Amino acid sequence: MVNWFWKRKPQRRTLTLRSRGESGDATRVDFAELAPELNRFLGQAAYLQLGYFETLSRSIRGTQELARKEALSRAAGAALDKHRRIVELIAEQGEDPTQVMLPFRENLDAFRRKTIGERQEETLLSVYLTAGMLDDFYLALASGYGETGARVAEILRRDDAGSGIVTIIQETIEIDQEWRSLLSMWGRRLVGDTLLVCRGALRPGRLEADDKRIEPVYTELMGAHARRMDAMGLAS
Repeated sequence: MVNWFWKRKPQRRTLTLRSRGESGDATRVDFAELAPELNRFLGQAAYLQLGYFETLSRSIRGTQELARKEALSRAAGAALDKHRRIVELIAEQGEDPTQVMLPFRENLDAFRRKTIGERQEETLLSVYLTAGMLDDFYLALASGYGETGARVAEILRRDDAGSGIVTIIQETIEIDQEWRSLLSMWGRRLVGDTLLVCRGALRPGRLEADDKRIEPVYTELMGAHARRMDAMGLAS
C-alpha cells in the first residue's frame, strides 16, 4: 500500500537556524506544532524564487549598462533554477505545482510590491537581503521534512549569484556617498515585512500562543541580516 505523505503521522520537528558561512552552536526551537505541511512549505518556497526571478528580470530590462545586465542575468538565472528544482520536487509528490503555489500568490506578490523600491538600487538590495533572510528560514524548516527537506536544502544552498548585486551596491555607494544612508534606511525597512513572510510560512492557528518560541529564530534572522548589511558597508 502506498503511504501518501499527507497521511503520515507528523514527526516532531526541531528548527535549527544557522547563518550561512558561520560555525558554532545554532539556535534550536521545537516547531512540532508550527511547522507547515509539506505542500505549504514547498509551494511558498517555489513561488518566492519565481518572484525573485521576475523582479530581477524587470531590473535587467531597466538598465542599459552591459556589466550590470550580465550580473543581474546571473542572479535571475540562479533564482529560476531554484524555482524549477523545487517545482520538480512538487511534481514528484504527484501534485500540480501551479495549484500548490497558487494559495500563496496573493500574499507573496503583495510582499514583493512592498519591497520594490523607487530606484533600481533599492530593489536590488531588497532582493539580496530578503532572499538571504528567507533562504535561511526555509533552510531551517527543511530539516523537518526528511529526504525531501534535504533536497530542498541542497537547492537553497546553491549559488544565488548575489555577489554581483553586492558589487553593484558597493559601487553605487563609492560613487555617491548619499546612497549609503538611503540604502541603509531602506535595508532596515525590509526586516518587518520579511519576518511577516516567515511567520506566514508557519502552520496557522497557534502562532499567537507561541510567539516566545518563534522569537529566538527571528533574532537569528535579524543578526544574519545585520551582517549582510555590514559586509556591504551599510549601517544596520
